[in-house]
Amino acid sequence: MKITIIGTGYVGLVSGTCLAEVGNDVLCLDLDPKKIDTLNAGGIPIHEPGLDELVHRNAAAGRLRFTTSIEEAVAHGTIQMIAVGTPPDEDGSADLSHVVAAARNIGRHMSAYKLVVDKSTVPVGTADRVRAAIAEELALRGANIEFSVVSNPEFLKEGAAVEDFMRPDRIVVGSDDERATKLMHTLYQPFQRNHERLIVMDVRSAELTKYAANAMLATRISFMNELANLAETLGADIELVRKGIGSDPRIGYHFLYAGCGYGGSCFPKDVTALQRTAQDHGLTLQVLAAVEEVNARQKLRLIDKVERHFGKDLQGRHFALWGLAFKPNTDDMREAPALTIINQLLRRGATVTAYDPIATAEARKHLGDTIHYADSPMAALDNADALLIVTEWKVFRSPDFTRIRKELKRPIIIDGRNLYDPAIMAEMGITYDAIGRGVTEAKQQEPQS
Repeated sequence: MKITIIGTGYVGLVSGTCLAEVGNDVLCLDLDPKKIDTLNAGGIPIHEPGLDELVHRNAAAGRLRFTTSIEEAVAHGTIQMIAVGTPPDEDGSADLSHVVAAARNIGRHMSAYKLVVDKSTVPVGTADRVRAAIAEELALRGANIEFSVVSNPEFLKEGAAVEDFMRPDRIVVGSDDERATKLMHTLYQPFQRNHERLIVMDVRSAELTKYAANAMLATRISFMNELANLAETLGADIELVRKGIGSDPRIGYHFLYAGCGYGGSCFPKDVTALQRTAQDHGLTLQVLAAVEEVNARQKLRLIDKVERHFGKDLQGRHFALWGLAFKPNTDDMREAPALTIINQLLRRGATVTAYDPIATAEARKHLGDTIHYADSPMAALDNADALLIVTEWKVFRSPDFTRIRKELKRPIIIDGRNLYDPAIMAEMGITYDAIGRGVTEAKQQEPQS
């Protein structure tokens, strides 16, 4: 099938590459010439495990190409997949200007039937706006050309997006057009050979499904963070609580980890956008308002813990921080808890040296030279009063605790991701302060002979 992907950001590049991997002829359009030049030169503008190999293989095979030409892109694909950004507007609603602009470009240049697929995360009613924009452009041309519009929201996890696309747990298609539905079945047939994963519904339900899914996951995170704070107050261990409730199959273990808040490109903006949609229709989503409030407070939880050990005045204090990206296996810094934590430390007079395996370059765009950047986890510990852990990269899971204890001025780890066993930390002579587990004081170390 000939497919055009409009937008080569996270969703567009992953979707286009995976569709090319199963044999389709894919042309990716982006109006940013630097991004297209990078892709044509063999570079990858985002970090996503396994993506670079797929891009290079399919580009070399001629199945995956990149262009800045709108005319070429519209002419190429029978399927026109819109995967442009929908950033939050000033009022919290999704900014659909890029989506509507893409639709108008299709209407201006199409000369034969097109199936227009909304892949971007968009509020309910967007398909109607896309359909109207294309129809207006065709009317201005006096052209009578058939087209269909469907909703096909993505459910890709950053850090596992290639796997999610190639082996989806569900494929949601919102369509009221039989021809379009058949084309979507054909498009996704290679990804569901074991059993049918495609769920067809009306367009508005498909649009709402994406927001509802992210809102539910964000709710689970905030719920566990509230419980973690309660557990700490009561002297309970949230990790044991998590195991106890996660073993119930009605609840499950996914997204039940307490931490220092969620971030990224999806949960924060989608929760806000869904609330705004409700407000526009005279409703208040009280649960989601609480989810958002809890998350904002949770990003300050590590600061509370720092003040517990060092007081409110942090002048002259220096902290090591492990993890900058909002989650492992990505360089995405959007709404990352690390940004809030670092800014609060700096505001209180402290200095910071941070290490992240991937996200340092992206972090510099947000933080500049307000902090120091280390080239290894241990290098970040130099002259630090304590270590803060913000992102659960695998490289942080089994460090040299003896060296950590020696390098830090005070052997204190404040862990925003609950990576370690408090009892082991105590035995290693490290004071360990985690989320929902309280403070485990270091045991006195025997002097070395």
